[in-house]
This record gives sequence, C-alpha cells and structure tokens, in this order.
Amino acid sequence: MRALHRLSAYLKVFSQAKRNRVDLYSWLIRRPLLLLATMFYEVAIMFSNRLDPRLKELAELKTAGLINCEFCLDIGSALARTAGINEQQLRDLPVYADSDAYTDQEKLVISFAEAMTVTPAIDIEPIRQKLLQQFTKGQVAELAATIAWENQRARHNQGLGVRPTGMSDGAACALPEPRKSS
Repeated sequence: MRALHRLSAYLKVFSQAKRNRVDLYSWLIRRPLLLLATMFYEVAIMFSNRLDPRLKELAELKTAGLINCEFCLDIGSALARTAGINEQQLRDLPVYADSDAYTDQEKLVISFAEAMTVTPAIDIEPIRQKLLQQFTKGQVAELAATIAWENQRARHNQGLGVRPTGMSDGAACALPEPRKSS
C-alpha cells in the first residue's frame, strides 16, 4: 500500500511541474543505458518500503539542502508534503537538532543523512548504532541507500544544470544550507 501511495504522490507532484520539465531527460536521453539505470534505481528506492516514507523524505531533503540542489529541494519539498511533513519541519531542517518540530527518531535519521553527506564525512558508526537500536538492519540499509542515492542524484543534477520545475511554487520549501566552516 505504501508503494502505491508513493507512486501516486510522484505522479501528482510531477504533474505540478510548471517549467524546465525536461532538463534531466534531455541530458539522459543521449545515454539510454544511464536513463534506464536511473529509472530502475528510482523505482527500487520508491518501492522499498520497510522504512516510513516520511523518514526517507526528511533524509533526502536534508541531503539536498546540504548539497544545494535546487531541483531536489523543489521536488523533495513537494513529495515531503504528500508524506505529511509540515511547513515548520521544512523550514527547520538546517537547525533540526534544536527544533521541537521533530521527534528524536526523526532527528536521528536527519543526523545520519548529514553524516553521510558532509565532506569530509563525519564518524557514522555511533549514529548507525543508535539507528540499529530503533530500526532493523533492512530499514537502515534502505535509509543508507536512499541517502546515498540522493547524494548521487543531487550532484548529478547540479553537474548537468537541472533547474527547479516549480513543483513547490506557492508552498513551503526546504532551503539550501550554507556550508559549515571547518
């Protein structure tokens, strides 16, 4: 049932695109194997449903914000709203650790996304151990794959100049996060 809800959400969100609809497609059509591989992995992530989609959406948005992918923040914010993530949660992602908008579990998931995304990578082991106290290995594997895929997706989109499509126009949207000084 979750998979059908997520598929429905993706279709709804993509129908809201107002501009730049074919940016990514116009690049990937030139490399059909990459287009197929991308589509396959997107579907695999979408239909992996051991983990609550809300948690996956939060992790993806945190990753997109850290990488500063405007397209990912646009679509991710629209998808997050379909998963029940509220405006306060979208706004508070940069300061999640101090925000009352998230549960402890959501903060843990967001911290894992941050640990997997920042460069240089921070020590992930303690966070993974905390995750394993609350989730199964399958759920942690799904979360890690989702975050890793968002890292790939966001950097790929930036490299190709994929622009936001307006899926979140007129609604709350997660914002890019400034780089933290070392």
